[in-house]
Amino acid sequence: MEIYCNDEHRLIRSTVREFAEKEIKPIAAELDESEEFSIELTRKMGEIGLFGMVVDPEFGGHGFDVLSYIIAVEELARVDSSQAATVAAHNSLGIGPINEYGTEEQKKKYLPDLCTGEALWGFGLTEPDAGSDSRGTKTKAVLDKGEWVINGSKIFITNAATEITLGSTVQAITGDKDGKKEYSTILLEQNVSGFKAIPMHRKMMWRSSNTAELFFDDCRVPESNLLGKLGEGSKIMLSTLDSGRLSIAAMGLGLAQGAFEMALQYANERKQFGKPIAKFQAIAFKLVDMATKIELARNLLYKACWLKETKQPYAKEAAMSKLYCSEIAKEVADEAVQIHGGYGLMKDYDIERFYRDQRLLQIGEGTSEIQRLVISRYIGC
Repeated sequence: MEIYCNDEHRLIRSTVREFAEKEIKPIAAELDESEEFSIELTRKMGEIGLFGMVVDPEFGGHGFDVLSYIIAVEELARVDSSQAATVAAHNSLGIGPINEYGTEEQKKKYLPDLCTGEALWGFGLTEPDAGSDSRGTKTKAVLDKGEWVINGSKIFITNAATEITLGSTVQAITGDKDGKKEYSTILLEQNVSGFKAIPMHRKMMWRSSNTAELFFDDCRVPESNLLGKLGEGSKIMLSTLDSGRLSIAAMGLGLAQGAFEMALQYANERKQFGKPIAKFQAIAFKLVDMATKIELARNLLYKACWLKETKQPYAKEAAMSKLYCSEIAKEVADEAVQIHGGYGLMKDYDIERFYRDQRLLQIGEGTSEIQRLVISRYIGC
């Protein structure tokens, strides 16, 4: 990866890998089993600079490039997808829209706290009847005496119901022009009257990541909390997802890398018929295919990051990266379980958790089917 990586990237990789191995790995299984979101770990991730990585230092960020951030997410996911999800969702979906579309006043008000690990921010797009169809939003916001009055609900919102959540960006219908609904984005703080954020439990995956349902009952926020221009909500949310796809791809890549390493280690240690199973062609070829897919995924993702960093169109490559990294995470995790045999089905082995965690990647932030739809338009279908 010398084409894309420099000494700074290598330093970030080694730093985050060391942190993940030392601070996250020893407690990842325990947090998964108890479905516990760790404020302590979140703060520690903030202390080493994993929040606000691409935000300008003027607003409390660290001024890194896109690839630095993606490498950090990749290395977290190599050990635990839940902590990677906290970082990815907060940076891309929480901080991202405010950093990209916020006014000077909004950036100064929110970003410094959001870049420390002391506060989190949610991305309120998905609703019970609005998933892949983001324009199926039913949440409404009406102006009344200089305030937005918000009513509706959201579901599956990451980082939106923790003790340190500061608020969420909410897409709402703000009008109807010529028979077409007008969508806008509004910044809503956690302490607003009439607002409820309820954690969702009993998840199959990312069990120590916070996922929430949000309910708005006549929530009143200042008119100045409008993010971007009136009627540009859908554009803001979808462009945020373009960028967010890179971090989900990084999660797939990191998970695949971690699963591969586990499978390789196990295959070299496990003996059958008098020799390590890695020496049998059936197993060796599985590992070869896994390594090849990971290499291809990393090249595609890093190229997409390079395109974004150099201000070139990257939406197609972001969708391709999200699609491919998600799909190879599934394939690699599945083969890794197969290599572990019966032990791979037991919670005593981390690969069992990896097998569960990968399943969200083909659904979250745009399903694999939606990625194919997006890509099909770019290639001229």
